[in-house]
Amino acid sequence: MAHVPKTPASRSPISAPRRMATYRQRMRAAGLRPIQIWVPDSRDPAFAEKCRQQALAIAAGDPAGDELMDFVDQVYEWPED
Repeated sequence: MAHVPKTPASRSPISAPRRMATYRQRMRAAGLRPIQIWVPDSRDPAFAEKCRQQALAIAAGDPAGDELMDFVDQVYEWPED
């Protein structure tokens, strides 16, 4: 009798926790480890303003501040006020 591979319809579904466990095992076997980090939400409207304030503070305290601010202005498109 020939071997007939299971089709996706005949396989029982694998639960999400089981799929995640299998994925984590593969990642660990590849020498990786999971980490979680929290970063600022760059979609928050206050984020751009805070970046701008920090850039201005750096520029005010740095003798090369004008050059730095010129660079920032060239590489970042400031939102309309």
